[in-house]
Order: sequence, then structure tokens, then C-alpha cells
Amino acid sequence: MNFLVTPFLFCFLFVSTSSFAQNVSTKEGNSYRASVNVGSGSFSTAFAWSHTYPIGKNKRFKLGYGVRFSSFFGSDLDYRTAPAKYTSGKASFAALFAEDINANIDTVRFNKAQTNSLNAGIYLNYLLPAFKNKLELGVNIDAIGFSFGGKQNATYNGQTVAAKPTAFNALLISDSDLGSLNSEWYIGYLVNKKLTVQLGYTFIFSEYTTDTKIQQIPNSTDKNDRFRHKASQLMLGIKFSPFKK
Repeated sequence: MNFLVTPFLFCFLFVSTSSFAQNVSTKEGNSYRASVNVGSGSFSTAFAWSHTYPIGKNKRFKLGYGVRFSSFFGSDLDYRTAPAKYTSGKASFAALFAEDINANIDTVRFNKAQTNSLNAGIYLNYLLPAFKNKLELGVNIDAIGFSFGGKQNATYNGQTVAAKPTAFNALLISDSDLGSLNSEWYIGYLVNKKLTVQLGYTFIFSEYTTDTKIQQIPNSTDKNDRFRHKASQLMLGIKFSPFKK
């Protein structure tokens, strides 16, 4: 049932944003974004297109959708057991507050990791009334898409294993998520109406699936082949809105 969340969310978003677009130029809502992000043992880049619509009388709050291409690079990283049914035994929002089942969690060590993802997502931003309308708060998150990348060798319990990026991505909340997903929280400075410089925080998932199910789940006949690394990174980005008036 969790896999139904994302499609229904996008249908709701499409209908909602379309209703707000009656008096807004279609082109004016387009923005193009680029960012570089640095964390402990990892680095990522992201390039995105988004389309947002103003909500409310003052048009300070904007809601929309977009598409983002993200590339994640890492070295000497541990990827831990990914599926929520093993890490906490809970799903969706319940997994946010559930404690880990430590006996079910194991790690795979990657000397080198590199995953690429192309995801559709949700984009929101708010123009602060202070500071002469020069500051913008924003958040966005990937919702559904796919990943690709080369096969990598990793180490599990002293043995070499092969893995590739998990192919399908879906936002299903916490450890219920599937694949590689990216999200950003930022504050932006409007250099002018078309150009915004952004400084913020990126939280990115990178996930691999091993060629075989290598992890035996204790007290079960289940075996696991999905492993995930969660990276917190500092973000520096720009947003270009060429049609904004």
C-alpha cells in the first residue's frame, strides 16, 4: 500500500497547483537550479528544473513540482541495511519514531561509491517580507524516479561482493523509502529578480542492491540485498528564473 502514496501525492499536487495558475504566466514559474554539496566522506552535485505557482493574496508562498538529476560520490563509506521491515519492523510514518532493531542491521563497506538519480519531486519556497524582499526560504524533496551507475565492489564480513545502484526510487517516508533520493533546505538571497544564490543543507540517500542476498536476517528465513547510506551535506547553489518579471 505504501507504493500508492507517491502517485496519489503527485495527482493531488498537479490538481492543486493547476488551480492556482489561472492568473500566472506559465513561463514565469520556471526555474533552473544547480548546487554542489559537501559532507563527511561524500560529495554530490544536483541540477534541477522546477515550476512553482503562487498561493495566497500576497503570492509569497509558492508550491510546485520539478525534476532533478543528482550525482553522489563517496569513499570509504558504510551502507547499512535499508528496508524498514528489517531496521525497525515499522512502515511509513511509524518508522520515523520506531527504534532500530540492532540485531537486524548490518553494513557493507564501499571503498568507492557513485550513484546517479533522476527524480520528480515537490518544491516549496517562501519570500520573506523583511529584508526588502531579498530573502527566500525553500525546501524540496525527491518523490519518484530511477537510479543508475556502474557496478562497484564492496566488502561484507571480509568477503568481496558486487553491487549496483537500486534502480527504482520512491519516497515512502523514513526507512520505507526506496532507492536514492535527494532533499534540500535552504535560505536564498535574491541578487535580482532572476538570480538567487542559495546556502543550505542537503540530505541525500544513496542505495545499492547487491548481486545476491548476502545478509541473513536473524530468527528468520529472510535475506537482504539492499543497503543505504544517508549523507548530510552543506549546500551552495544558484537558482535562475529567466522569465520572472
